[in-house]
Amino acid sequence: MSIPQQMADHWWWRPGWRPGRRMYTFHITFDGQPAVHQLASGCQKALRGLDGIDLVPPRWLHLTVQGAGFTDEVSDADADAITRAARDRLASLPAPSVRLGPVTITPEAILLPAQPDAALTAVRAALRAAILDVWPPSRLMEADTWTPHVTVAYSNSDGPAAPYQAALNGMSGTAQALVSAAQMIILGRDQHAYEWSVYADVPIGAG
Repeated sequence: MSIPQQMADHWWWRPGWRPGRRMYTFHITFDGQPAVHQLASGCQKALRGLDGIDLVPPRWLHLTVQGAGFTDEVSDADADAITRAARDRLASLPAPSVRLGPVTITPEAILLPAQPDAALTAVRAALRAAILDVWPPSRLMEADTWTPHVTVAYSNSDGPAAPYQAALNGMSGTAQALVSAAQMIILGRDQHAYEWSVYADVPIGAG
């Protein structure tokens, strides 16, 4: 991955989003995974005090997987049906062990890439299939292509990337995590952070 020369504001309002709107989406979160939190904390310590970025609070560390739909467009019955379908499909998969890191700078975020892609992509494919068990393809959000990662800081302005590159120079740490569940969450992004409540935990490899 090439290192950008310039950063850009991550918090522009993407299609469909507006203040106060919420989305049902699937994330992987990292409660009970101290190695992940330690790695993220080390990266954030190096970045602390620099302008132009929002550090992700530990409770909001996540790996974005697949959007389902904005809450004002999804009935309770459909949300429950998607969750049930996701449980059925993820039960047949092995719970992947993934490696996060080393830290990488992209134009809108500073993040920890997640590997192996194949194991995580299988989880995402199962969740996309679960949505299609309930809805037609026209309602499926997001493209097939995907780069799994955990963000430690978001850019909140336009400016040079050099200060972040200098702060992170030489950092090569990684962390292992066992991904035993995905979470169906209700997500908001009003406060320069992705914040959520958990709608349902969906175990991986429970079958």
